[in-house]
Amino acid sequence: MKFIETKIEGCFILEPTIFKDERGYFMESFNEETFHKGIGQKINFVQDNQSFSTQGVLRGLHYQCGVHVQNKLIRVLQGEVLDVAVDIRPESKTYGQYISVLLTEENQKQFFIPSGFAHGFLALSKTAIVFYKCDNFYNASSEGGIIFNDKTININWDFPTNELIISEKDRGLPAIEKSRKVW
Repeated sequence: MKFIETKIEGCFILEPTIFKDERGYFMESFNEETFHKGIGQKINFVQDNQSFSTQGVLRGLHYQCGVHVQNKLIRVLQGEVLDVAVDIRPESKTYGQYISVLLTEENQKQFFIPSGFAHGFLALSKTAIVFYKCDNFYNASSEGGIIFNDKTININWDFPTNELIISEKDRGLPAIEKSRKVW
């Protein structure tokens, strides 16, 4: 497994070693020891989530606050998504900046997003199945979010806005300056 540091401290792209032959392929998608060494910290994942989306579905930008903040490890099992993390750590030198990663069933890349980030993704393929690990349990009263088209963040979703499928809840999220504070 190759760990690639991104332009935003704490976020990593993970590229697995894939062994292919006439039967298909084999890869190790998660190894606790390798993972901890690769990101330089110990994280205990306690919850796995999976979602199915059709093309144009945009989920996010979501995060958990207070004692319920979450580190996440995201991967795509089927299809392809544009996965986005926005730095919302108040004291960070990259506060309000984002990173986007193309995650596909072909490239098998994973995206590690530490706590203190808002997360969202856009399904680019006809259908997409996203799987992610969290190191803290979901807590509805600790939910926070930022509107997907916040002008100060200016995320390039590279998809026609009129074709986006977004829940009412996500359409009603505030801009970053009016969002709940993480800590």
